[in-house]
Amino acid sequence: MDLRQLRYFVAVAEERHITRAAERLGMQQPPLSLQIKAMERELAVQLFLRKPRGVELTEAGRALLEDARAVLDHVQRALDTTRRTGRGEQGRLHVGIAPSASFHPFVPRVIRAFREAFPMVSLTLEEGLSHDVRERFSHDQMDVAFVRAVSMHDDKLIISPLLEEPMIVALPSVHAMASGRQTAIALKRLASDSFVLYGPPGTALYDETVVACRAAGFSPRIGQQAPRITSTLGLVAAGLGLTLVPESVQNVSIDGVVYRRLKGAPQPKAVLGLASRRGDPSAVVRQFLNHVKHAARLYQNSLRA
Repeated sequence: MDLRQLRYFVAVAEERHITRAAERLGMQQPPLSLQIKAMERELAVQLFLRKPRGVELTEAGRALLEDARAVLDHVQRALDTTRRTGRGEQGRLHVGIAPSASFHPFVPRVIRAFREAFPMVSLTLEEGLSHDVRERFSHDQMDVAFVRAVSMHDDKLIISPLLEEPMIVALPSVHAMASGRQTAIALKRLASDSFVLYGPPGTALYDETVVACRAAGFSPRIGQQAPRITSTLGLVAAGLGLTLVPESVQNVSIDGVVYRRLKGAPQPKAVLGLASRRGDPSAVVRQFLNHVKHAARLYQNSLRA
């Protein structure tokens, strides 16, 4: 007995008439009758009582009908799941997010939009610096990641730049340049200040800060290092130094921290990128990459409008 015969049986059982069941199945009545008889011979039971105006299930037929429907429903669910997975509409996705990237309005917005568009994809989010991301990719613990290190050196990864934003300075509120009259500060005027940097050397924004300071004519005096952007801002608020952050970080309001734009040269930039494994065959990953890249283009166009 095969699935085709089960479908024939269910159609006849539901229609209670072989001719109507044949019309429903798009076939002729005689071949359908032969298939039902073949099933009865194979099972050695009578499934239907033939009546002048149709058929009626026997007790054995009623017992088969419930299980036949369950089998066909299970097979259909399996087929639907397979098709959705193949189209990238169902599955699991582990997404990494650089600490500073989570403050960019684009990141939560695009993740929320993807979840709404593909509700059957299970998303797991995890914060991680660039070295954390490389480690998790190498152990197949991450599928895609929003990163700041778009120049990350790893032959197994592809980094696609998405958006660019200026970096600004986060000052302790007691700093002389944190007064309301100061709207923008030249970076070179901060040469004598202590800097609080986050992440180890090699982290994108750590390196970008050092490069910008050197371009302004000085090497930053690194007074403190912190593992995350939030702890960095906490140290700034405590008056232990200042730091450069992506412009979007000013959406975080912390008592004791004042944000100011940078003026003149250099104008350091923070780039938001999307990392993925080179040649990843996952349809869900491809779906996510296409969705985010398209959304980034729309977001960029909206900023220019």
